[in-house]
Amino acid sequence: MPTGVAIRDVREQLFDAADRILLRDGPSALTSRAVTTEAGCAKGVLHRHFDDFDAFLAEFVLDRVERMSPQAAALRESAGAGTVVGNLADALTALFGSVAVAVVALVTFRDELRARLRRTWPAGVPVLTEACDMIAAYLAAERDLGRIAAEVDIDGLAPALIGSAHLLFADRTGTPPDAEAVRKVVTTVVGGVVRA
Repeated sequence: MPTGVAIRDVREQLFDAADRILLRDGPSALTSRAVTTEAGCAKGVLHRHFDDFDAFLAEFVLDRVERMSPQAAALRESAGAGTVVGNLADALTALFGSVAVAVVALVTFRDELRARLRRTWPAGVPVLTEACDMIAAYLAAERDLGRIAAEVDIDGLAPALIGSAHLLFADRTGTPPDAEAVRKVVTTVVGGVVRA
């Protein structure tokens, strides 16, 4: 006789539960019990699919990084359309308005998680380094189109944008910055290199 109800897409259900907990309560509230309770399943379900909780968290973080690919592609495709500042402000708002800020806090909060991530992600915080790559690819495309100065150091500009935006969005419990605040920061960072 079955002891429970079969769960479809267990990983996704558990990852979505982790998203909700991170966004609502922050990284200190993220425990295996909290995840399984939020997902509506028995605690053993998580341990049947992952070696331990840090293995779950490592896969969760990498899954959330992988989910950035469509956003990165959309940003690259926007090169040449709209304004550089507008495109960057929209992309940064979407990025940091998601679970990304909470994932950064989670990675810095858990030593074992960082150690596990280092096995496959040798440098940086996964969400932030992927975001830098996304912004750098977009800036390179705009530079190729002549909308950004040819001499711009994209490898320095992309992290400056990510860091500045992260500071705006870092307070998970506060009011998120409005669109004008994000545009102002983007304009300050890239204003000197954008061509009319």
